[in-house]
Amino acid sequence: MNQTSDPARLYTDRSQSYVRFVRFVGYPQGLRAYFLASPLLRSGLRVLDAGCGTGIVTLALREALLQRGFHPGPLQGFDLTPAMLDRFRQTLHTREIEGIDVVQADVLRLDRLPGAWNHYDLIVSASMLEHLPQDRLVDALAGLRGLLNHEASFVVFITRRNWLTRPLIGRWWEANLYEAAELEECFRRAGFSNIGFRKFPIGFRYLALWGHIVEARR
Repeated sequence: MNQTSDPARLYTDRSQSYVRFVRFVGYPQGLRAYFLASPLLRSGLRVLDAGCGTGIVTLALREALLQRGFHPGPLQGFDLTPAMLDRFRQTLHTREIEGIDVVQADVLRLDRLPGAWNHYDLIVSASMLEHLPQDRLVDALAGLRGLLNHEASFVVFITRRNWLTRPLIGRWWEANLYEAAELEECFRRAGFSNIGFRKFPIGFRYLALWGHIVEARR
């Protein structure tokens, strides 16, 4: 698959299905467990969630920070789909969570982000980059790299290509699927260094059937 259809339309039409799916597979818990064990976390971390959707990654990261006794720094996120952002904002309102800012934006048009949205210590992205045309993945990675502080990190959760993801993610969610070698090459072309592939903690290793975790330094 070389490119996906309109992801904003797709996730508007299937937003409720997406929420049910990620809850069924324990994805939020797996993300939280990953961040609980991550050496990247510290107090005051300035974080951007690229393709934040309904807030699954941002909230998992925030919960991990608090559970580890760290004080969250600025948490910001953007997404292309208003319906997903509306769900995220409603969750923040319902849980009375402050200090998280979200806007609608396109990862391929990062110049339209608020002017102060840069110099991040950590950028995270989950289940978003696979919806870009494959020939624009390097452009997106390079653009996000430009928003990082020197020596900052980028963590990506992205769908792998295998017998399970082809029908469930590739076809149903109209996403591109990647081998590890393809991703490493794209990250290198985008200018990243120290590119590594990580694992979900024990108890959530089954999520490796779904995707890769890539950690890279600017």
